[in-house]
Amino acid sequence: MAVDRGSGSALADFLRAARARVDPPEGIDATARRRRVPGLRREELARLAGVSVDYYTRLEQGRNRTASTEVIEALARALELDEVERQHLHDLAAPPPASWSRAARRQQVDPATLDLLKTFDSVGRPAFVLGRRLDVLADNDIAARLITDFTAKPATERNIARFVFLDPDAGELYEDWESVAADVAALLRFDAGRHPDDALLTELVGDLTVRSPDFARIWAQHNVHRRTTGSKTYRHPLVGDVTISYQALTVNSDPDQTLYVYGVAPGSPSAAALELLRHTADEVATAEPAGDGSADVHHLQAEPASDGAARLRTPAAGSGVDQLPLPDGR
Repeated sequence: MAVDRGSGSALADFLRAARARVDPPEGIDATARRRRVPGLRREELARLAGVSVDYYTRLEQGRNRTASTEVIEALARALELDEVERQHLHDLAAPPPASWSRAARRQQVDPATLDLLKTFDSVGRPAFVLGRRLDVLADNDIAARLITDFTAKPATERNIARFVFLDPDAGELYEDWESVAADVAALLRFDAGRHPDDALLTELVGDLTVRSPDFARIWAQHNVHRRTTGSKTYRHPLVGDVTISYQALTVNSDPDQTLYVYGVAPGSPSAAALELLRHTADEVATAEPAGDGSADVHHLQAEPASDGAARLRTPAAGSGVDQLPLPDGR
């Protein structure tokens, strides 16, 4: 599997994909315009990076599993990598962890982040928290109504990548599904480089590859992406098109968690649509109040059951928060 850094295949695959994306510099080869294979040849890249062709060939064939920082920097410059791609290359070339069976700690959202979700919900701003593997750890009510209600899905399906590539509703929800899918796969690829010993991530990538030809196609491009800012348009079946801008903020208590906050242009049709969606949520909350009288936020907590599965825990009185349970180990 491509996330298995120990075999050297992930490093080799990324180098090949990155090399194919680089246009040969002027004058490097007089026959460059007549070549049938895109990008640089191995010997051209080796020359630009200042390493021997034999050494680079061993890297690209997976026979060398690691490389020095100096070599990686030279290759990154020759391949014209951006900062995210450069970091990914360093991750792939780093020595493997001491223990490949290291258990991942359970992902939990801290109370301060949950309070932020409630605050954003009160002003009509969708917000949610993603953890490792793009697992959905928490969201507020308006985010659930805009995107999808992850609480209604089995615990193993509460994942953005599974939703985008396997849920038939996702293709209708996103105006530019292809762009969203490419971003999601690139985010997952970046996580794979940082956590090559994550068995659950390997399982997720394998399952998506088998079940989604689109994922297999996009994953093979070896693009990487880091959560930052951007925009997208949702084609909501109830309120119509909603174009949002988003910010992705790293949660201080856990660098593997990211808080996404959505916003819309004031006075825009998207703002009106989101306000309509919020009022719809308020009407439902008024008709079916929670035990503490507030139903404005959903938080998703994982509570292990005696059989090893996770169960949905009823929010404590006054918390105004639900949680998405995840399987053990997530």
